[in-house]
Amino acid sequence: MKKRFTENQIVAAIKKQEAGIAVKEICRELGISDATFYNWKAKYGGMEASDVAKLKELERENAELKKMFAEASIEIRAMKNLIEKKF
Repeated sequence: MKKRFTENQIVAAIKKQEAGIAVKEICRELGISDATFYNWKAKYGGMEASDVAKLKELERENAELKKMFAEASIEIRAMKNLIEKKF
């Protein structure tokens, strides 16, 4: 069973560890493994909740730009194929 934690909860857990609470204790409270905690720390370490919100927005924007680029590339390839067939 997977639990879904908000970014604010993740940042709060990392702040607890930075305040001196043992990782094992935090993991037991949240019901997660040490590996999950350290993955969170690698991704969100040193961030505040507002920074996480900005990160999510940038990730969404990046995904949209990648989608737009892929669509434009497909259109260009189709146009090139059409031009080659006419000549």
